[in-house]
Amino acid sequence: MNISVELTLTPLQDDYEPAIINFITSLRSSGLTVLENPLSTQVYGDYDRVMTLLQKEMKVALEAVERGLLYIKIVKSDRSEYEPHF
Repeated sequence: MNISVELTLTPLQDDYEPAIINFITSLRSSGLTVLENPLSTQVYGDYDRVMTLLQKEMKVALEAVERGLLYIKIVKSDRSEYEPHF
């Protein structure tokens, strides 16, 4: 089963960029399809592969910040090819 996951890491501290950069870099190196925009990062692929990656990388990301939020949305399908029709 393929899934699409949207993630937003929001460190609640002044020095927030290194945590976000490290998180995205780790996701990129996974071999999965990873797309980014200014507000979130999307990961696409097989459920087990994506969730195994996220279980590890979300923990690392949250441990790297003093306080932070991590928003996650999961869709049951690979939406990596989605293009708006308007």
